[in-house]
Amino acid sequence: MKKGILLVNLGSPDSPTPSDVKKYLGEFLMDERVIDIPFIARTALVKGIILKTRPKQSAAAYKKIWWEEGSPLIVLSERLQKKIQKQVDIPVALAMRYGSMTIKKGLQELVDKGVDDVLLFPLYPQFAMATTETITVLAEELRQQYFPNLKIESVPAFYNKPDYIEVLSNSIKKHLEGKNFEHLLFSYHGVPERHIRKSDVTKSHCKIDGSCCATPSKAHEFCYRHQCLEVTKLVAEKLQLKEGSYSTSFQSRLGFDPWLQPYTDRTIERLGKQGLKSMAIVTPAFVSDCLETLEEIAMEGQEIFHEMGGNHFTTVPCLNDDDAWVTLLSKWIKAWESSKTETV
Repeated sequence: MKKGILLVNLGSPDSPTPSDVKKYLGEFLMDERVIDIPFIARTALVKGIILKTRPKQSAAAYKKIWWEEGSPLIVLSERLQKKIQKQVDIPVALAMRYGSMTIKKGLQELVDKGVDDVLLFPLYPQFAMATTETITVLAEELRQQYFPNLKIESVPAFYNKPDYIEVLSNSIKKHLEGKNFEHLLFSYHGVPERHIRKSDVTKSHCKIDGSCCATPSKAHEFCYRHQCLEVTKLVAEKLQLKEGSYSTSFQSRLGFDPWLQPYTDRTIERLGKQGLKSMAIVTPAFVSDCLETLEEIAMEGQEIFHEMGGNHFTTVPCLNDDDAWVTLLSKWIKAWESSKTETV
């Protein structure tokens, strides 16, 4: 069997125009694992309300962060893919869950190169319904419909792998070296609390009560909240951060249902009101900088902090195409290739 890799990231509009953003948001928000309510209600909410107002606002936000080469997330993902391809001998393709760089196109690219054994690599350290799961489910649907002879296996969440924690910690340390900060905030993308409960394989462990994430359980294999908190804990230990000098928050909530807390914007506001003058923020739910990190955090977050009296606001870039990150991903890919060779 010929092996190949399909890296999959979130996606992006083709341009920062309201029409392209509307098309992108329509696909994204109509995903039943993103807004997990009945189809009729989801259609009424997305097409009847959100898509009538949000595209213009989101397009303005995208314009603030858009690069000359295109969408930062796409450009950075392409750089990552090209660097990895130079370090491994098997084909490495890139796809997006939403937008024009579809998973189907990515699989077809590999098939056209003779690949019949694919390692699907969702570029998310933590598992979530709206990220990892929607990628793996769609890939399997596409396999059954278009690529029945293709074998696909998926990389599980790698949030707690020691070599990942080391690369992430070293990146944070490097970017904060010589920077003045009193507090390091770990901000993760938010999800509705109901997503945590729906992903609980035990159907009873996840209560989001402050203790369940610290109590060992097989539910943690698919618990986004636990995995985020674990990344914070492991990085803090690696960097020897003092208790109270760091915390965890969640950003980008939508609608009126309860989402994971504390919220990032309110945390930044609180820290500023408490008299904090310098802070740094890192976003370990993403491996590539995107709208949420470049606009929501680096721009809006900084504005909130300054309004509350803060002075120095430092954002740590995502791993992007960092050489150590590229080397680690290449090592994992080679290990998979080697194990597959040994079993054939």
